[in-house]
Amino acid sequence: MVAEVRVAAPRANGPEDQSLDAPDRWDRIDWREQEEQVRRLRQRIFKAAHEQDWAKVRNLQKLMLRSRANTLVSVRQVTQRNAGRKTAGIDGEVALTSEARAEVAVRVRQSITSWQPRAVRRVYIPKASNRAKLRPLGIPVILDRCHQARVRNALEPEWEARFEPRSYGFRPGRGCHDAISAIYNVCKGPMAKRVWALDADLAAAFDKIDHDRLLAAIGSFPARELIRGWLKAGVFEAGKGFAPTGEGTPQGGVISPCLLNVALHGLEEAAGVCYETSGPRAGETKPGSPVLIRYADDGAPRTPKEVSV
Repeated sequence: MVAEVRVAAPRANGPEDQSLDAPDRWDRIDWREQEEQVRRLRQRIFKAAHEQDWAKVRNLQKLMLRSRANTLVSVRQVTQRNAGRKTAGIDGEVALTSEARAEVAVRVRQSITSWQPRAVRRVYIPKASNRAKLRPLGIPVILDRCHQARVRNALEPEWEARFEPRSYGFRPGRGCHDAISAIYNVCKGPMAKRVWALDADLAAAFDKIDHDRLLAAIGSFPARELIRGWLKAGVFEAGKGFAPTGEGTPQGGVISPCLLNVALHGLEEAAGVCYETSGPRAGETKPGSPVLIRYADDGAPRTPKEVSV
């Protein structure tokens, strides 16, 4: 079987694509160029959001969602790079060959405006902290994962420009060691005024996200209805059948960590964190203000934690 996938022109929204016959020419795509196009467009979204030019943000996000480079990079990430590439959703489909990946890219491209999210497959894996206990994962079908990767590339840079500065969980280029460093810098020295810490674990954070609050937070994001579809798609579990989802976002979804961060945005304000807005200490927390540091216990989509210092 021969499939056809299209390669992006020199610009992400450039003219007609050069056709590509699978599988051999899939492996000859200039991936560095495709990834560079996506990176540049992500930077433009971030910059516009930082400047609070929301009309420009939305236009750039629409451009990202139409981008052929974004489609190709997303399919490659899901089918070649992600740890779960060999794990199938309810349809049993994976894409482990160049031909299969090219075919998936064609189908993703063709369904950009018409895709209807499907239920996730519920599986259980041992917890890293206690292997005697299991945690649930929701595994989307492969096309859902590819579409989620596309949408994440449009949504994430906007929120990276908006997130609180001491939020370290599930964010690109950030991790536990950054949180450790932040805690140390707050507490170090003999003149430190913060002398105690509150460690709070958000139990079942992925499972308890309020859908209405999350959708209100993302506002007029161009793929808002697609995100709603993923939230409401439901779960299929062997031996139990289908169950609807009234809250939460499935661990195992490509976009779920980003959605969790959006849902948790505002915790600093809720905790009473106050920053200096002018003068030589602008950007620092005010005297008497708590410092909230949020992190995830590892790089996988597990429960985030909070530390108030």
